[in-house]
Amino acid sequence: MKTKAVRLYGVMDLRMEEFDLPEISDGEILAEVFSDSICMSSYKAASQGANHKRVPADVAENPVIIGHEFCGRLVKIGAKWADKFKAGDKFVIQPAINYKGSLASPGYSYKYCGGAATYVIIPEEVMLMDCLLPYDGPAYYFGSLTEPMSCIVGGYHANYHVKPGVYQHEMGPKPRGNMAILAGAGPMGLGCADYAIHGGNPPKLLVVTDLDQARLDRAEKLLPPEKAKEFGVELKFVNTKDIEDPVAYLKSFTDGEGYNDVFVYAPVKPVVEMGDALLSRDGCLNFFAGPTDPNFSAMFNFYNVHYGSTHIVGTSGGNTDDMRESIALMSKGAINPAGMVTHVGGLNAYAETTKNLPKIKGGKKLIYTHVELPLTAIEDFGKAAEENAGTDLGALYADLDKICRAAGDLWCPEAEKRLFAYAGIDA
Repeated sequence: MKTKAVRLYGVMDLRMEEFDLPEISDGEILAEVFSDSICMSSYKAASQGANHKRVPADVAENPVIIGHEFCGRLVKIGAKWADKFKAGDKFVIQPAINYKGSLASPGYSYKYCGGAATYVIIPEEVMLMDCLLPYDGPAYYFGSLTEPMSCIVGGYHANYHVKPGVYQHEMGPKPRGNMAILAGAGPMGLGCADYAIHGGNPPKLLVVTDLDQARLDRAEKLLPPEKAKEFGVELKFVNTKDIEDPVAYLKSFTDGEGYNDVFVYAPVKPVVEMGDALLSRDGCLNFFAGPTDPNFSAMFNFYNVHYGSTHIVGTSGGNTDDMRESIALMSKGAINPAGMVTHVGGLNAYAETTKNLPKIKGGKKLIYTHVELPLTAIEDFGKAAEENAGTDLGALYADLDKICRAAGDLWCPEAEKRLFAYAGIDA
């Protein structure tokens, strides 16, 4: 079986190649990948190469397939798993498999398993750790978004609070408390706000901050405050860029009490320190954004740690239960992570998109592995249709523009079907 894949050889050395996959063993599964959304963690792996904790030291000689937010269908099942899986089943993978304490993970560590590929071999340890999950959603891109959503769910569950004088953690954000999501108008912050409102443990007050007004405007369009009120949430979007004292301003929404839960979605020292300053008594700061600098640090008020019981937690990915919860919430329409996606492209765009990810504005970059398509912003589909007028590509962009506009300027299952028809994909 031949596959096309983007493989990592070293620091910023990503190559799209076609090569043969070996025959699977009894403990492996052959799978076809249809979609993969690019994560900032893949950029970090590309920028660090063999120095990354999940990337093998011999990656130059044994390159790995990148991408870990993928969805597809099973093609051939090894004999060991024939009673549990069948060919044709759709799937997603929880990449944090934690097999025997190893950091090895699809998208970082395996020669034949990663999202930036047409076909992959799923290694036995994925099934042994129950990390190959059935997925029966309406579109493959929803499956790709279950992994980032599971990271959000995991971060949410990691927060904790304690009653005075009690040494037992009550897990999760404080019910009906005050919550802030700092640098929160990006794709993951949007997902966190969506989950906070619709995931079953909503805060009383939810404030989302950012420095980019365009991102905030889009966030408010996707998550209207009047709709949040239906769930008992007072939702505010705040641009702190020109506010002289943002801490005092944000605290004014809480009558000076502060925030029970603060999520920091950017590895920026002033943002972390602002989060610390916003905490109420027993406030929990969740540092969600992973830095690339191993020496990244920020000041934290230990007077408040001692006398106010403020504390900090951090998570790096979700677990399998978090992914199952994400799938369930998406399947019943409680959350819609489509708002995360701002760009769509084909496998041909994967390498350059990954290497330049921090420079490309917008949210998630969704890649369809069997498609050849330049990375294109959803808001630019109309322009791309004009630029390619009179061609099949131009007709595709025109249809996608119409479909996505009807869906509230969002990528949607109908758009995915039209793209598959253009590429002749039977999925």
